[in-house]
Amino acid sequence: MSTHLITGAGSGIGAVLARRLLDRGDHVVALARDAGRAKQIAAELPGAAVIVGDLSQPGRLSWAFSKQHLPDRIDSLVHAAGVVDLGDVGDLPATLWEQQLAVNLVAPAELTRLLLPVLRVSEGHVVFVNSGAGLRANAGWSAYAASKHGLKALADALRAEESAHGVRVTSIFPGRTATPMQERVHHQEGAEYDAERFITPDSVATTILTAIDLPRDAIITDLMVRPGR
Repeated sequence: MSTHLITGAGSGIGAVLARRLLDRGDHVVALARDAGRAKQIAAELPGAAVIVGDLSQPGRLSWAFSKQHLPDRIDSLVHAAGVVDLGDVGDLPATLWEQQLAVNLVAPAELTRLLLPVLRVSEGHVVFVNSGAGLRANAGWSAYAASKHGLKALADALRAEESAHGVRVTSIFPGRTATPMQERVHHQEGAEYDAERFITPDSVATTILTAIDLPRDAIITDLMVRPGR
């Protein structure tokens, strides 16, 4: 039975992925931002273990984990959590830059660093759920796109550094996906939200599973997923 640690397992792509892994008999460890959210996720994902760590405060993750039991084996670490706040460069305050960089970039780097010893022993797989914004930046998307461009750089560097240890690294770049975060984006854009126009979270989860389940003689390094309509 494989063990998968997933951030963002309480909603959207991460939640769908966690359920599919549990349904096939794998062990899932979900990361929650606080104790209250941990109880909610545990109720929503029966059979999953939940640990607590606030991604908006990456510098405190080490302390938080020192108070909890972490798995002795991790076959995949999936970074699916993220936040987005749109705004032009001339209008976006430093606090929103800091929040998006912390959750979307610094926390994945720190979480990966803390779990690398286990990932090396397990010859595990690190999956970064990036975004189309990680490949190009449009007006109003500067902070979010910067965090996602940085996430691609993190993945590329990690892949080069850890291949000798048998750790595989994949970046997934989904286009607009029908998640609560996408609904929030549309609200910020002042646009009508129509989930039927976008990729389903299940389709993105399928691409993640494809990467994770690929035989070890090959690796998907970067995978772009776009709406088919």
